[in-house]
Amino acid sequence: MKSMAKFAPIVFVLLWSTGFVGAKYILPFAEPFVFLTVRYAIATLLLVIIAKAISESLTLNRDQIWRSITVGVFLQVIYIGGVFYAVHLGVPAGTTSAIVSLQPIVVSVLAVRFLGERIRWVQSAGLLLGLFGVCLLLLPKVFSGDFVPSFSGVGILCCFLALSGTTAGYLLQKKSGADIPVLPGTAVQFAAATLIFAVAASFTEEWKVEVTTEFLLALAWIVIALSIGSIFLLFYLLKHDSASSVSSLYYLVPPLTAIEAFALFGERIAPVGLAGMAFAAIGTILVTRRISR
Repeated sequence: MKSMAKFAPIVFVLLWSTGFVGAKYILPFAEPFVFLTVRYAIATLLLVIIAKAISESLTLNRDQIWRSITVGVFLQVIYIGGVFYAVHLGVPAGTTSAIVSLQPIVVSVLAVRFLGERIRWVQSAGLLLGLFGVCLLLLPKVFSGDFVPSFSGVGILCCFLALSGTTAGYLLQKKSGADIPVLPGTAVQFAAATLIFAVAASFTEEWKVEVTTEFLLALAWIVIALSIGSIFLLFYLLKHDSASSVSSLYYLVPPLTAIEAFALFGERIAPVGLAGMAFAAIGTILVTRRISR
């Protein structure tokens, strides 16, 4: 368990950071809501198969089902759907990640009010330092013209909806999800997301999917690594640590995404961006490190 607690944050951030890269591969081949319907349908089926294989019950009481659906609406539908639809509308990944990177600050403020968590001055400094680091990382993109406002206001609205979704999802899972078994609870979340995205796709999209090797590989990665692996790690972290500490890991997502984009697509990282990565990492360490009492 100690090794799990030690490496879970690292693995979670590494997996979560691949979401934007996966979106870049996926969206040329499928509309966002159609893809997300397929994604969550397959993920739900996989969870059912896993439960049967390990003989774990998928039974939840009515209250647990409704709480799981509520978390799923915020964390899976509003957050993930908002991010994918924003990228689909042409909002650059850098802009999307910059807006979503406000999440640690918002979560920390609300966690004090609704969860009774205490934020020490060192953690407050870490939150601000992490935000400063993310801004430094994105600064070169602004001056190089990557943030040309050619996308619609609807796209920006989707980014802020995604921010509200991940914030509410974190707080609700931390506050009311502790007694819900992870596997059946997540299966209910995914099943609800499947239905909602299917309805959205039916009204707004044409259900066209171009099946290619790139699409299948990206789909497999997003389902297994993100929908299964990272979500289980997220719920584990929220169960064993504060919402503020877990959300601060978001500061590491833009730097890791930038590194992945450099490795896969040859996108350059300016020196000021490297400094931003360092500040983001230091800020995260300050927020998440254990303080002896």
